[in-house]
Amino acid sequence: MIAKYFQFEARNTNFRREVIGGLTTFLTMAYILVVNPGIISQTGMDLNSVFLATAISAAVATLLMGLFANYPLALAPGMGLNAYFTFAVVMGLKVPWQTALGAVFISGVLFFILTLTKIRELVVNSIPANLKHAISAGIGLFIAFIGLQDSKIIVGDKATLVALGNFHDPNVILSLVGLLVIFALMVRKIRGGILIGIVVTAIVGMIFGLVPFPTGIVSAPPSLAPTFLKLNLGAALHQGFILIIFAFFFVDFFDNTGTLVGVANKAGLIKDGKLPNASRVFITDSISTMFGSLLGTSTVTSYIESAAGVAEGARTGFANVIVAILFLLSIFFSPIISVIATSPAVTAPVLIVVGSLMITSLANIDWSDMTDAVPAFLTILLMPLTYSIATGIAIGFTAYPILKLIVGKGRQVHPVMYILAVLFILRFIFL
Repeated sequence: MIAKYFQFEARNTNFRREVIGGLTTFLTMAYILVVNPGIISQTGMDLNSVFLATAISAAVATLLMGLFANYPLALAPGMGLNAYFTFAVVMGLKVPWQTALGAVFISGVLFFILTLTKIRELVVNSIPANLKHAISAGIGLFIAFIGLQDSKIIVGDKATLVALGNFHDPNVILSLVGLLVIFALMVRKIRGGILIGIVVTAIVGMIFGLVPFPTGIVSAPPSLAPTFLKLNLGAALHQGFILIIFAFFFVDFFDNTGTLVGVANKAGLIKDGKLPNASRVFITDSISTMFGSLLGTSTVTSYIESAAGVAEGARTGFANVIVAILFLLSIFFSPIISVIATSPAVTAPVLIVVGSLMITSLANIDWSDMTDAVPAFLTILLMPLTYSIATGIAIGFTAYPILKLIVGKGRQVHPVMYILAVLFILRFIFL
């Protein structure tokens, strides 16, 4: 029955390959169980509750993707989006985390509506490829910068704004050790390198008294009450949150599309240039984002780490069933995870590593045409410098049509881009 439902024969796979593929995917993305609570809890949200929300939302979303869309595409709260939620929206704009969760929920609703209409294709096709790649690279630079700050490798400076940290600080040294271990494992192409690096760094930290020992290994799941259904939709609908909602929606929208195409292509699931059941993938993603915000976490999205599972043989949604089971089992290990999540020297290297992976999108940008290169450059540069993904998007999207008009290439710009540019200009004037 399992083989028939998940189409094992049609996709040239079997039970063993799917199990191994699912285990591999989980190992490569399990770091999110530690990193996401560590980031989100800096908003004042209860760390243990966020951990539980992370695990449950990842399990439910991944299971839904497997059963409904039959894709070996795992989901969890997205890196980059959790940093935007915490550092740009809550801490940067002084927005209550309840309101930020409301914005995440609304972005999921918008994604769902656009998935059911042709507007999704219209929006996707209107954004030039260079800007899509620039957004990914900019987010990578932004979260790497956050990781460098959390690890204190980079610190504030009155004269130059930023400077190199104190390399005699034991916590800085621990972060550097973690960074070296993770990069070494990745260079050696060892599966689960990020997770292994986190564990090794935590153990080293415990040995030298920089990371506290956990009070136990296994325990009953923590309470979800501190974050469950705490979102504030009314405040999120205020006019000042339009750009914030758009940023959550936009980044998830294109990140999910890119991840889907990349993983499906690697799995050989693209037929005649088309993705079977693509609409089901987007529906799953939007529902998962809404569900995650109800539990108490930032945007839930597809993970490119799923490609590791595909490389090990996963071809169907049954691999997702394995991933979902493992995420659910993880909720009983909160004593260990909470200790690691509250140690920035352990989790910060992950942000730097993930940022280095996202910055590779720079290679896909056409730098030969200045009317394309300048908006992409502004998008990438201003995300970390303004500490805002949304601001980087707004400035890049405004510069693009203006520069095209200046050189007489205005007809190359999709009408939707002009509309977005006007909205962004109005935002800078009145918000």
